[in-house]
Formats: sequence, C-alpha cells, structure tokens
Amino acid sequence: MPESPASPAQPPSQPGSPLDAATSSPVPALLRGSVLLLAFLVLQLVLFWSLLGYPASSRFLPAPGRRNTTWPNGAVDAGACEAGLVYVYDLPPEFNHDLVDDCESLWPWYSFCPYLTNGGFGEAAATLPVFFNVTRNVSLHSWYNTDQFQLEVIIHRRLLSHRCRTTDPSQAIAFYVPFYVGLDVGSHLWGDNSTAADRDRAGLRLLRWLKNQTSFQRSGGWDHFITLGRITWDFRRYGDDGWGTNFVVLPGMANVTRLAIEADTLDPMDVGVPYPTGFHPRAAADVRAWQRHVLARKRSKLFGFAGAPRSGFRGDFRGVLLEECEDAGSERCRAVDCRGTRCTDNGAAVLELFLDSRFCLQPRGDSFTRRSMFDCMVAGAVPVLFWRRTSYDQYRWYLPPGPRGDKGEWSVFIDRQALRVGNVSVRDVLEGISERRVRRMQERVVEMIPRLVYAFSPDGLGDGMEDALDVALGGVLERIRRRWGSIAREEHPPGTFAARRVGVKSTAAPPHSDGQNGSAAAIGRGAAGKNQRPPASSYIKTVTSEASASISKTLQKS
Repeated sequence: MPESPASPAQPPSQPGSPLDAATSSPVPALLRGSVLLLAFLVLQLVLFWSLLGYPASSRFLPAPGRRNTTWPNGAVDAGACEAGLVYVYDLPPEFNHDLVDDCESLWPWYSFCPYLTNGGFGEAAATLPVFFNVTRNVSLHSWYNTDQFQLEVIIHRRLLSHRCRTTDPSQAIAFYVPFYVGLDVGSHLWGDNSTAADRDRAGLRLLRWLKNQTSFQRSGGWDHFITLGRITWDFRRYGDDGWGTNFVVLPGMANVTRLAIEADTLDPMDVGVPYPTGFHPRAAADVRAWQRHVLARKRSKLFGFAGAPRSGFRGDFRGVLLEECEDAGSERCRAVDCRGTRCTDNGAAVLELFLDSRFCLQPRGDSFTRRSMFDCMVAGAVPVLFWRRTSYDQYRWYLPPGPRGDKGEWSVFIDRQALRVGNVSVRDVLEGISERRVRRMQERVVEMIPRLVYAFSPDGLGDGMEDALDVALGGVLERIRRRWGSIAREEHPPGTFAARRVGVKSTAAPPHSDGQNGSAAAIGRGAAGKNQRPPASSYIKTVTSEASASISKTLQKS
C-alpha cells in the first residue's frame, strides 16, 4: 500500500538533532540575513552621507599623525636641494585641519567650503560656465575660482610634497609652521560677540606649542617661517580695542619670517608674496601657452578699472578713477562695478576686463595693495599705480622696485594728487606712451607671469621655470644662509673665520640684481656673459637679454 503524502517515511528526529537542523523552517535564517543586510546598507548610507558633509578641501592633506615619515620624498638630482632641506611641522589639527573642516563657519555671509576645495585653489573653472568664453579653452584647465585669502592652505599643500622637504628635523635648515592664522582670525573679525581674546586665543596656543619644540628653542625662531593669508594689519593689533589679532607682535614671532600677501614694509621679518590669482598652471608648457595667448590678444580698451566707489570714505580715490574712466569714454575705458559680489563670486568678470585692456588702474584697496594688481598682470595688462607702497616697496622678491627707463619698465606711476586736482588725466598720460613702448611694457609684464602664480602641480612648473612658491622658498633659504654666515662670523673673529657648512656650498649673498626678475622669457637664453654663477638658492635671477628682445620670440621657440 503506497504511503500517503502525510505519512512520514521515518520517525521524526529529536529536536536539536542534525536532522532537525537540516529540515527546520528557513524563515528565521532568512530573517537574520535580512537584518544583517539591512544593517550593512544603513551603515554604508551613513558613511556616504558623512563623506558628503565632510569638506573635500581637508582631504588634500594627509591625516595628522599618519604621514609617511621616511624621507627623502623620492630621489632628487644632485644639487637640487643644495640650498637646504625644509621641515614641515605636524601641528595639532586645531591649527589647520580643524579650521578647514569648519569651513561652513569661517565666514558669516556664505560658505567658505567651495573656496577650500582642490587644496585651496577653489572650484575648477571648467565647472563654471562663466569662464568658458573668457579663456576660450586656451588654458581653461589651469583656471580656478580662487579666493584671495587662501595662501596658507596653498603653501602648506605644496610644501608637504616638495622635493626638498625632510621629515627629519635634524637635517633641515628651514622650518615651516603651517598655522592657518588668516583663516582663524577671519572667522572672528565680524562676529557680533567676538572679542580680542577670541582673535588671540589660537595664536597664543600655537606659540606655546612652538616654544616646546627643540628646533624652535635652539634658534629662537630665526630659521622658521610662516604664511599670513590676510593683509599684515589683520595680525598687528596693539592693545585690546583695535582690529584683528596681535599674533605678529607677540614676542615669540619676533624672529620668524612671515610670507604675507601684504607686508609691513617697515618690518624686516615681513616679506610680501603675490596674492593667489585664479591661474594655477600644471606645467611650464601651460604657462607658455597662456603667455602666447595674452600677447596675441587684440585689446579694444586703452585702460580698465575693477572696483567700486566708497562713498563712506572722505576723498574716495576710487570715485576719482571712475570719473576718469567715464571722461575717457566707452571706446577707451571700461569699468567693472564690484559692488555686491560680482568680483568675488568668480574671477571671470575681472579677467575678461583685463584681457581686453592695455592698462589697468590699480589704486590702493583696504590697504596699499589689492589682488587686482596680480589679476591685471596675469592677464597681460600693464598696471597703473598711484601709491609707491602698492608694489615698488612691497614685493621686493618678485617685482622691480620701480620704473627704471625702458629696460626695466613694467608699470606706469601717476601722481594721485595731480590727478585729483585735474593737472593730469589718465587718458592723456596713457595716450602719450608710444605703441612701441607699450608693447615692451606688456612683454615685460608677461615675462614675469610665472613668478606671480602658484602652480597646481606639487612639483611646481618644471623645465627650470620658477613659480611664486619657488621664489619665496629660495628667498627664505637665502635669508637663513645669511644668518648662518653671521653666526659663523661671530664665532670666528677676523683671521680665524671658517664658514660653517649647513648643507650648502656657501654662505655668500647672491649677486646684486638690476631689478629684472628671472622668468619664462629668460629660460633657454642661459646665463651667458655672467662673470659669476649665483647660488642655486638665489631668489633673483638677472635677465641677460637686451631690452628690445621680444618675449614672443622666446615663446615661439619653446
């Protein structure tokens, strides 16, 4: 008799036996698997949203305390770092990383996070349609929407991967302090309840930390350097009622070299370095392509001005310049009104103005300099200055100290008082310059472009071309070399002097410069005719070409 489907073929096994486990209901196992899968998906979702909320700008730096500490950073050519090695302090994250992470709170009016992406360069112009018609794809990949106050982040990023960086402080002759003091004080300048103590707190903590470091104790800070991403007056508060922080005037900063977008020309420890512009080329070829582009442009305006009148200022000079532009007429002058956010939301409007102008008017800003002067020069326009402190006394490692005849001329200076009372006009002065002379001035400006920009590549521009960081680092190392030489002379009186070797060949100062900084135009022409080879760390390279030599010929050969 066949068994019915309901009749078991064998007796049921005891609960808990292997047979029972094999034939138990699949529902509990499926439920457990579903719960685990759901928990895993929830965890992934949480991590994903955390990454979205975490500022991408902070991820350009290695995590604090997790950096590779086995220098050298790869092999270097013999003599490539003969000027010395640089040690970058691994500061507690509150002094840099945490500030970047808190980018939403750095500025009271808008988020700073977009400006801190790409290692402080900001959003790529290729993602911003306003740039498309301005650069016309010639160098679009080299342009970014860079905020003018990001020097600290930009320099830190470069030095972390610099070929002459060492992670062994005993091998270094220069020590970089990557404190984002500009970001820190900027977050307290406009707070309703911000106090002097708030603006000073981080700086005081940093100096307490620094004074406990052996390297700082040994030298008192004279072989240390730091970057200041805001103008020098934001760091020079005397007393408790003034503006900014007192960081620079604290005793611990007395011997530290300070690379600032604007320096106090009366303080020898302040060194002016270029404001970051939006142009960050990856290689020397990118620079040369841009140089060719700006030299070949047909500029329809005699001069241009980017700025806004300041009616609240007595005797506002910007208003004078706007009137000069209006009097010259739309055929000769165009102005970009920077009221509101037109000139800060992106650099496209200002770049377009300067690319279309032969000259650009550069009055003082909130202080004696403006980023606009460097935007102007990168666009190949000739700056017209009204205060000598705007550049002639300010950027001594980068720009000639002033017009020196046809050979060294790169700018126009107009007496502002004469202009104010109507004795001269901008139009008359500029129209009085011959076409040939204007061309030479433009070539001189374009020749200096490489040294006024910060390269995107961690290795710099390459091909022997120096960018702004190369010039700054060379100047710092040269300053320290001179200090070592001074110490050696103090320890060895005349007749017994023996130069101390500190990883360099000589402590001699570089030869005197004629004010013509080296640049792309000098590359390839060599140093023929020189009687003495300057030290490798020399921060000024003399241009050996004749004044009438055209940069365009050099660029065509490259």
